[in-house]
Amino acid sequence: MKAHHTSTTLTRRYAAQTFVATVLLMAGALAQAPVRTYVIVDTGQAACYDESDVIPAPAPEGRFYGQDATYTGTQPRYQDNGDATITDLNTGLMWQKTPELENKATFTEAVMGASSLRMGGHDDWRLPTVKELYSLIDFRGSSVSQTPYIDTAYFDFRFGDESQGERVIDAQYWSSTEYLGAVFGGQAAVFGVNFADGRIKGYPKVHPRNGETTQFVRYVRGNSAYGVNRFVDNGDGTVTDSATGLMWMQADSGQAVDWEGALNYAEDLDYAGYADWRLPNAKELQSIVDYSRAPDAADPASRGPAIDPAFQMTDPESYFWTGTTLLESPPFLGAGSHAVYVAFGQAFGVFSTPWGGSELVNVHGAGAQRSDPKSGDPSQWSDGFGPQNDEIRIYNYARAVRDAETMTQPIAPPTIEQQPRSQTLNSGESIRLAVFATGTGPIEYQWQKDGRDIPGATRSSLVLRRVIEVNEGEYRCKTSNAGGTTMSAVADITVIDATTRPPRRRFGWRPAPANSRRPSRMR
Repeated sequence: MKAHHTSTTLTRRYAAQTFVATVLLMAGALAQAPVRTYVIVDTGQAACYDESDVIPAPAPEGRFYGQDATYTGTQPRYQDNGDATITDLNTGLMWQKTPELENKATFTEAVMGASSLRMGGHDDWRLPTVKELYSLIDFRGSSVSQTPYIDTAYFDFRFGDESQGERVIDAQYWSSTEYLGAVFGGQAAVFGVNFADGRIKGYPKVHPRNGETTQFVRYVRGNSAYGVNRFVDNGDGTVTDSATGLMWMQADSGQAVDWEGALNYAEDLDYAGYADWRLPNAKELQSIVDYSRAPDAADPASRGPAIDPAFQMTDPESYFWTGTTLLESPPFLGAGSHAVYVAFGQAFGVFSTPWGGSELVNVHGAGAQRSDPKSGDPSQWSDGFGPQNDEIRIYNYARAVRDAETMTQPIAPPTIEQQPRSQTLNSGESIRLAVFATGTGPIEYQWQKDGRDIPGATRSSLVLRRVIEVNEGEYRCKTSNAGGTTMSAVADITVIDATTRPPRRRFGWRPAPANSRRPSRMR
């Protein structure tokens, strides 16, 4: 029996996290962060649930201990840049704040739209991958209460417009990740995230009755390494992803269990010298999906479960439990009766056959994220659940995770990716200087003028309002963390006194040359 923790709220991230400073007046893409390039942001789920409803936080060794809310991960940290963009200070991704909420796009339009987008002074926007898009999901949402699965304090959003014939849950967003197999018996599909009902699925590019599928689009830029795993086989039955800082069990649970059984399996696990294993939350488990693989991939070389071959799979078509509750349950079961699973095999729906039977059809694609009842009899769900009749299994597999001790390496000083720029201004104008620093947080800032600290100037940006001659000088920013200090480049600020400029032209008049004669007036 493993030694349980003494608190019901535990910190998942013992290691330092990668933070990205506010970026203003910057250009170019974000470089790879020196420690973790794939920071998994917490799901936001703080309430605990049993098989149907909210419960007090379970005690260690109590029933339902080890679920999502038992552990606290890297909390969301966003920065509104004031220019229609939002920076995620954890992931290093910069997002479009307000997508086209009245005009949905086809997949082709979504891809093409990135190349013409000019926003926040940047022209390197792209359609996000499904892992990038999923980094924004917040599992405090519910379509039942019309609470979005995204932080609307920073990101504009709307549910489906029922007055226009849409469902409330029609708030799907395209990703750039195309499914390598096919859905609904042969249709090409692209993965998307639904921020109205908290799910991932492969959406057909073309609907057989309605033509090309249209969805919302939210563009992204920066940290192109986000979502790219760096797996290391430790040779002891575990696999470490150095991009996320997570260590995984190479083998799964070996048998399918209900949700409580999955929690118990992970909490009781003592393996490879570690006793702090847990059931992953939804965003952690989705991080190890390999979208370059699918059991029904058109290319035989890409066929297999949607996971790196370093991992073992008891059943190649299996679903895997997470510790996250999805608040989309049928009312008669209770709000907390469903938990999230990730399909590493095909995500099936149940469909009737012409001869009166039923068959399983891959409706969402391998790599989809759906939900199952936490307990019960699967035979009671023989017709499936939801709009696509999702196959209900209830008994799914589990793969345990823990935090890897990967941060014992020396901490490097911050890296300044974008420097402040020298500028010449007219007196009375204003300017904002900024640095874009990455590294192990927390990162501290101190602006200097002519080599001396500016009192109170301890943010990543410095605003000089209505400059005058005394504001001229050499400005730079000192960035510091536990690993040391890095100085930015010097930005020379020159101020031109407006009183020395020639008068403005008015009504077409201009001064005569100095050597010209003024004609005498007629009297």
